[in-house]
Amino acid sequence: MNTIRESKIAMLLSCALFGGQVAAQEPSKPSSALDTAKIEQLTGIKGKLDATENVFKVGVPRSDLKVTVAGIKMVPPMGLTSWAAFKPAGDKVTVMGDLVLQEHQIDPVMSAALDNGIEVTALHNHFLWDTPKVMFMHIGGLGDAEKLATGMGKVFAKLKETSGGKGQTPHPSFDAGKTSLDPKPIEAIIGAPVEKVGEVYKVTLGRTTRMDGHELGKAMGVNTWAVFAGSNEKAIVAGDFAMLESELQGVLKALRGAGISIATIHNHMIGESPKIMFLHYWGAGPVSELAKSIKTALDTQAKP
Repeated sequence: MNTIRESKIAMLLSCALFGGQVAAQEPSKPSSALDTAKIEQLTGIKGKLDATENVFKVGVPRSDLKVTVAGIKMVPPMGLTSWAAFKPAGDKVTVMGDLVLQEHQIDPVMSAALDNGIEVTALHNHFLWDTPKVMFMHIGGLGDAEKLATGMGKVFAKLKETSGGKGQTPHPSFDAGKTSLDPKPIEAIIGAPVEKVGEVYKVTLGRTTRMDGHELGKAMGVNTWAVFAGSNEKAIVAGDFAMLESELQGVLKALRGAGISIATIHNHMIGESPKIMFLHYWGAGPVSELAKSIKTALDTQAKP
């Protein structure tokens, strides 16, 4: 009898020990529940949960905009709603969204995003023949839910603050055909040759990628370029940055930090490797300061 009792006790101890080992080895599972009330509080926007995909989406219809497209009066459900969607991603949360902006809102809203931990992933138009002109800025992020929601709250607040009016056009008035600036400071600051093209001055820096097994570079349009026009004290710079996807946020922060306006962010090719992103920009000011702004952005990129 004692032998049977001892055998049972040994079996129970073995199971307890084995079970404890399994429990110790099994990682804790992250919660898949979103604190939707907290997201609403931090963003300042009411939202709706999609239980099927476990996504919580907040949105602001741009009912303040009276937009017509090709003469058709638009309403917010036709693509004129700014939104952000939150979804659990392991022990973190991912956010994606799209912001409907007038041109004068792009710079302040983009800076609000970049300054508050939100990535800017694209900037472009969705319509043709729209009046007033509206642009769309796509955003994203991965990290702590409260930090992302707080960041989006700052973005939505800046969008609301800048709504209405036309804003200021960020450029001086002059004829680019009468450019008189000295190109030598541009060359010295950027560290690349300056070419005179007609009446303006252009710097072009090549990047490389591959498509269909063939290398593409500077001459095929895989390049960063900047055109300067005006005088030494009253100039503009316009151009295009070619970047790896991993370089986009650094270039954006450098340009916005220097007061350079971003016009569009998009791709020019499909199927290339590595993937190349392009952003078009515009800036105004003394020519040396503009050249320094471009150089600062260039310095954030990986060296070839």
